[in-house]
Amino acid sequence: MSTGLGVDDGVRTLLLLMPRMVGRAKRIPVPAELQSLSLAPRHLSLLSYLLFDGPLGVNELARRLEVAPTTVSLMVAELSRADVVERAEDPADRRRAIVSITERRRPAIDAWLSRGAHAWRKVLEPLTPEERKLFVDTLAAYERELQT
Repeated sequence: MSTGLGVDDGVRTLLLLMPRMVGRAKRIPVPAELQSLSLAPRHLSLLSYLLFDGPLGVNELARRLEVAPTTVSLMVAELSRADVVERAEDPADRRRAIVSITERRRPAIDAWLSRGAHAWRKVLEPLTPEERKLFVDTLAAYERELQT
């Protein structure tokens, strides 16, 4: 006896689920002190990496965000002007800039973004590493398919 889900049933379920997920994510209020910044999804991704992985170099952020280093530099400059992130010289390589969230903005950004991270952690923890990879790969493939 199969306990699986047919493709059409899966599609129907996801067609109902995805808009609800997006709607819930959009209802997470942006902290008042950040509302005037008009943050785009790419800013949220950059801030998420810095929040959860700590300070990172511009090239590493560019690799993770899948954009050019110049794009990250522009985003960092914009967020620096708003005192959201700061650049520091890498003590090991003075040519390299390390980007971090400012201490002043960290509590608001943490409160804002950590809810989603905690939800993902809760649902991913019970899965095996292979199941997590399949899930993440499936979401990435779906996102790529929407681009075509």
